[in-house]
Amino acid sequence: MNIVEVEHLKLWDWKTNAMIVQDSSFQLKQGSCLAIVGESGSGKSVTCKAIMRLNKPSIGQSGSIRFNGQNMAELAEQDMRKMRGKKLCMIMQNGMRAFDPSCVIGVHVKETLNVHYGWSKSIMIEKMSAAMQRVRLGHPLEVMNKYPHQLSGGMLQRVMIALALVLKPDVIIADEPTTALDTVSQYEVVEQLLRLRAETGSSMLFISHDLGVVKKVADEVLVMKEGIIVESGAVASVFANPVHEYTKYLLATRQALSEHFRAIMGGGAALADRDGCGEVV
Repeated sequence: MNIVEVEHLKLWDWKTNAMIVQDSSFQLKQGSCLAIVGESGSGKSVTCKAIMRLNKPSIGQSGSIRFNGQNMAELAEQDMRKMRGKKLCMIMQNGMRAFDPSCVIGVHVKETLNVHYGWSKSIMIEKMSAAMQRVRLGHPLEVMNKYPHQLSGGMLQRVMIALALVLKPDVIIADEPTTALDTVSQYEVVEQLLRLRAETGSSMLFISHDLGVVKKVADEVLVMKEGIIVESGAVASVFANPVHEYTKYLLATRQALSEHFRAIMGGGAALADRDGCGEVV
């Protein structure tokens, strides 16, 4: 069963008429993880924002996006706001952009949970504190009373994952969640995303250019180049036997970088390659 179905999606810039995504179609299966990979500017993030209806007004859109059979274009914005978080939850690349810089983290958490649940303040704190501890965020109350700029990128990512643990969304969209993090934080966030899927049973769209991470977390993969899906299939199949020249190029580049790193670091490369987070593919 498909939980998200995208058919003939086209995205363009109204100001320049430049095409950003050209006639893309794909499905996200219930309970699976679909990765979208490609270089910066390939159309990965704008595709996922189209699903969330979060693209700027300057981005034109046509085609069909269905969630559990419901045409998303037919929903009023008020109904769409209710879906964001509880049904569709987005973990953004830059944690600072996900939170209001003028408010402490707890205010954002309270406002988000208030939209979907009628919990008292004490219950919200209890549930969020438990979720934060599960993602290795110590002293939850202290963290919730800090402003976003007082937390590291990795901590902000884990706050978003903890919130998703409480919301238990049907679909999680992780948009380059490890790009802005150091290697250790990347490893921890990937482990927490795997745990999030296991605990919630959520389907996941995972956006990344890191093929090692994709190999670890995803079941299926789409390869995008200049707004076009050039290859798709099971991760193991695509990585082992790529058909399109662009996919071969991405895999070869990844292999070359890994070999260069090993040559510089020697045995130290084992740490970067552990459990597939930085795995040679």
